[in-house]
Amino acid sequence: MKQIPMTVRGAELLREELDFLKNVRRPEIIKAIAEAREHGDLKENAEYHAAREQQGFCEGRIQEIEGKLANCQIIDVSKMPNNGKVIFGATVVILNTDNDEELTYRIVGDDEANIKEGLISVNSPIARGLIGKEVDDTVVIQTPGGKVEFEIVQVDYL
Repeated sequence: MKQIPMTVRGAELLREELDFLKNVRRPEIIKAIAEAREHGDLKENAEYHAAREQQGFCEGRIQEIEGKLANCQIIDVSKMPNNGKVIFGATVVILNTDNDEELTYRIVGDDEANIKEGLISVNSPIARGLIGKEVDDTVVIQTPGGKVEFEIVQVDYL
């Protein structure tokens, strides 16, 4: 199986979610199923069926997270020498050369991506266009609105 790149923070968040699902959510669902069973006829017991469905989602998510953590490669850029190159985990400040808008993005794994927080997936068009480039490089990236030219202003390994 292919290794999944992940930042230290991304791995921590997945471990926290896994802990919550196993130690809080799973016992809650088991209790709800037991209570619903006590209400008698399971065929027409909506609470029972809802709890079983929740159990399926919970167990599926637990397996998904365990699989990702087993196959992840945790990359801590703060421990790498900053050579000015854009790499996975780097925080990049780019300038849109058309409108002089400055944007700051951190390149993260798919599970961590959240555009509102400035976290973009390593597989996104912007990240793919930036990876391997350096400060002062100009890149043209195909966006939904057409091609946009960006200049790399700053690269930090935080």
